[in-house]
Amino acid sequence: MKIEIWPQYGPLNSKDIFKKFINSLENNNEQLFVNQETDADVAVIWSVLWSGRMSGYRPIWNRYTNKNKAVVVMEVGGIKRNETFKIAINGINREADFANQQFDDNRWKKFNISLKPWKQTGNNIIICGQHSNSHQWRNNPPMTKWIEEQIHKIREHTEKPIVIRPHPRHRVAIDTTKFRNVKIIGPKRDHNTYDDTDLNKAFENAWTVINHSSNPAIQAVFNGIPVFVSESSLCYDIGNSDYKDIENPVMPDRQNWCNQLSYTEWFPDEIEQGIPWQRIKKRLEEKYV
Repeated sequence: MKIEIWPQYGPLNSKDIFKKFINSLENNNEQLFVNQETDADVAVIWSVLWSGRMSGYRPIWNRYTNKNKAVVVMEVGGIKRNETFKIAINGINREADFANQQFDDNRWKKFNISLKPWKQTGNNIIICGQHSNSHQWRNNPPMTKWIEEQIHKIREHTEKPIVIRPHPRHRVAIDTTKFRNVKIIGPKRDHNTYDDTDLNKAFENAWTVINHSSNPAIQAVFNGIPVFVSESSLCYDIGNSDYKDIENPVMPDRQNWCNQLSYTEWFPDEIEQGIPWQRIKKRLEEKYV
């Protein structure tokens, strides 16, 4: 397969993963064009966040998707952040194709995660923001407006305290005095990475988590916290979507969801061995190339 792959615009945490992925492609005798524009069968980029150095990925994404060609997207994972990495076709959330239509219950065990029971306690409704420069956010209003809209909708059904938790790299300016029992608590950033360090602490008194389509919803589900998400979220199938249920959210069995989710992310050694590429390549040949 002819592949255009672009480590050039990736963040620092992508360098080793790109190297391992390129090794796997070379070992599979794929025709590679590294940081070279060409007319390939597929392009490989990191994330769909058009911000900072990763802004360079947007024209590549547009060039391929405008021709109805596939883009393989790699991204830091949401299951074991900075330990596992997403690899998917045409995105990184539920809109993407992770080639995980076929799955079993074996792979989930590799993550060594014990699901906490669904919570019956907690008081805070936590709204987790996202980065509005992401392709994931393309059809939504500005982040501040979106958060305010969620507050108004939530207040139609409950008076529980609302905590706004912005994305670590995307501040929001909201006058919380306009609302009843609403406050902003920003995440504590680890400035050596792109991450926050206190998400689990924020979850301690959580009743539910509101999130459009990003990784905090996954961590909330692992912690037994019901989530309200959009159809774009990987948590949609075990989450809620109507705020009328916010006082009594659904809490379905999560195991089958975890089993399928486990085939969305890969450990670095698996990436170098070509395990995810074999699944992705088969899917590309079936549907996209």
